[in-house]
Amino acid sequence: MKMIRTMAAVVAVASVLSACGGGSDDVGKELGLTNPQIHFIHAIPSGPAVDFLVNGSAPSGQTNVSYKGVTNFTNINTGSTNVGYAATGTTTALASGNFPNVAKGHEYTVLALPGVAAPDIGLIDDPFDKGLLSNSARVRSFNASANASNLDLYLVQSSATDITNVSPTMSGVAFKNAVPASGQDSIYVSGGQYVLIATAAGSKTPIFQSPSFTLSNNADWLVTSVPIGGALSQLVPGQIHLLIAQNGNTSTPSIELSNTLTGE
Repeated sequence: MKMIRTMAAVVAVASVLSACGGGSDDVGKELGLTNPQIHFIHAIPSGPAVDFLVNGSAPSGQTNVSYKGVTNFTNINTGSTNVGYAATGTTTALASGNFPNVAKGHEYTVLALPGVAAPDIGLIDDPFDKGLLSNSARVRSFNASANASNLDLYLVQSSATDITNVSPTMSGVAFKNAVPASGQDSIYVSGGQYVLIATAAGSKTPIFQSPSFTLSNNADWLVTSVPIGGALSQLVPGQIHLLIAQNGNTSTPSIELSNTLTGE
């Protein structure tokens, strides 16, 4: 009977969310009922195409990923989970890591990153602590740009792009780190027309400003800075693009925002 009552409550809340623009998948995540999900982002300039590995093998749809590629979410099991990536067609990991306690309702992101001497890896555990009746967009950032090692990111209305007296939306995003940090929930904002601006941490001088874009209610975005250029030794400090991983969007999992300050 308890299970029946629980399922009835879930159905009732899902009906309310559907009417408000939400979805039953969000309900399942919030209640910790859905399988954990994972996806992969390739952020190594001039790096070879790679296969994403979960516990030593590549899940369906997670192979032959090129630089700036973002895969769709795939379900994984709970518990300790090893992840990594390897040159396409192989299983010898170029870099690897571990999520010690994968949990239902969570979203997990693995990023291939440039390292000082060898390829590196970034890991994000997103607990998806969205309110059941919320239709806000979720946003998180990650810095995969070795040539811009500490960033402030401003998500501002497209009609108000002067950041002189504005606090960063996500501040001090260090290379190989997320803001909010792994294990913490994303930030929540209302849908609307926005611009993303990046500066060196503590500065008000933009090094990146995106065109105007639409951030929809109930969107789930990971904003990743990626460097422009080839080999890391050839990168110009501060030259970055922002890559949007649209979590849950199977038709367009990624968007690359260009820099209106440089025309690139």
